Amino acid sequence: MSKAKRLTGGALLLALIALTFYLLLRNQPISQLLDVLGKIKPGYVVLGLGLMFVFVGSEAMCSKLILGRLGHPLPYRRCLSFSFVGFYVSSITPSATGGQPAQIYYMSKSGVPAAHGALNMMMIAVCYQVTVLLYAIGAAIAMPGMISAMGPGMGLLLLYGAVVMLALTAGMLCFMFLPNAARRLMNGLLNLGVRLRLVRNRAAAQEKLERQMAEYRSGAECFKKNAGLVPVLLGLNVVQLTALFLVPFVVYKAFGLSGHGAMELVGVQALLTLSTSSLPLPGAVGATEGGFVTLFALFFGASLVTPAVLVSRGISFYAFLLLSGFVTLGIHFAAKGWSGEKNTGAAAVKLNEAVPAA
Repeated sequence: MSKAKRLTGGALLLALIALTFYLLLRNQPISQLLDVLGKIKPGYVVLGLGLMFVFVGSEAMCSKLILGRLGHPLPYRRCLSFSFVGFYVSSITPSATGGQPAQIYYMSKSGVPAAHGALNMMMIAVCYQVTVLLYAIGAAIAMPGMISAMGPGMGLLLLYGAVVMLALTAGMLCFMFLPNAARRLMNGLLNLGVRLRLVRNRAAAQEKLERQMAEYRSGAECFKKNAGLVPVLLGLNVVQLTALFLVPFVVYKAFGLSGHGAMELVGVQALLTLSTSSLPLPGAVGATEGGFVTLFALFFGASLVTPAVLVSRGISFYAFLLLSGFVTLGIHFAAKGWSGEKNTGAAAVKLNEAVPAA
């Protein structure tokens, strides 16, 4: 991601944060807010931060396992650094579009060819999206009343998020396991884009499409030759998302509240994540806070839901945005020394040799 894009994304994020806090706090007396926040149990806040380390660390373990199968046995701490970079850059770019390219860049600094880095991120994305969908579907089935209680605005966001996530997941799986059908579909869309003058250079677009198709075919081969890796990755994604979705429950307990179980709040957070994660906003800032106030008022009540969203998002987003920003800065300077490292000849490993059977 270029410096101009980083600055633009950062400026947009700061503007969204300022607007969000203004809307949240405009009718909230600061003295009352501070009084409420002063009574929360700090141990639960620490537990929430620990859950976020599990969230980031689970993705790092996925990268370690996948890259190891591709012939790049990197230490876990290096994979953890990639995940912190991904968290930070995803948070400051619309729809988290910059996170994966940034991770691939720093993987290349560690001797991982860009094609293998892209394959790693694609496999993680597929497993992550499948897990989010399954979590949200389970929540919708278990709590049908919550869907109707969401109201028309949040209901439309949930529908939008579900359609986008389903389309992306189905498209990725189609590219991986039905390449001929995917090629016909994409060529048809490419021809339509040319006719509508949305695509100006058909040859360049076709070349890019073929490169992407090759990456997805490589992903399919890796999944097929390492079938035992798939349930492990899905299991790690369940752990990752459960840690993230438990943060509102930890905040609920931090306020000394009771009467609702963990699975209720986890389910609602899963629906909120599906509703907002596909929005073209850095870190889904604004939409997530607004959705939290709407959905979690049932659990926290009108008087506590604003302090609750500040603490919950403070744990799951703002604190880790700052932490991952500092980590990314350190990694940027440390990566200068990675380039000279030997990585077990990984750069010379061909893909058909780098995906051994499990």
